[in-house]
Amino acid sequence: GQTGKLMYVMHNSEYPLSCFALFENGPCLVADANFDILMVKLKGFFQNAKANKIESRGTRYQYCDFLVKVGTVTMGPSARGISVEVEYCPCVIANDCWNLLMEFMQSFMGNHAPGLPAVFGTKHDSTYSPADTVAQYMELFNKIRKQQQVPVAGIR
Repeated sequence: GQTGKLMYVMHNSEYPLSCFALFENGPCLVADANFDILMVKLKGFFQNAKANKIESRGTRYQYCDFLVKVGTVTMGPSARGISVEVEYCPCVIANDCWNLLMEFMQSFMGNHAPGLPAVFGTKHDSTYSPADTVAQYMELFNKIRKQQQVPVAGIR
């Protein structure tokens, strides 16, 4: 009788022993890699939407204290976009180094550097965690999914 809530199960190659479950407009659960097996056993309570699988694969670069990951975002067999992840490794409070991150990103992205991510607005002065990175990927993936829902006129 209840309306269904979406839960997204995500993996991050930087944390191979962890599995992240993000609930729609809710918290992020961090579990061990066996969480996928648990979800299979609970298939009577959850519906799997395999058609919505989306991923970002690419290359990881390190430049001094910065970690840069550039990836191709794919849905099924086709590329849908590009992701750029930048991390300043010595800092664990994201708001403390945002200006430095922006300056670094503008050096190679120009005016395509992003604005302050939504996750920073809720974190303020708290420690940045892997769950925050996964939440930003989820935000990116949802934007890409929404772009796919826009009808495209036929070309003649």
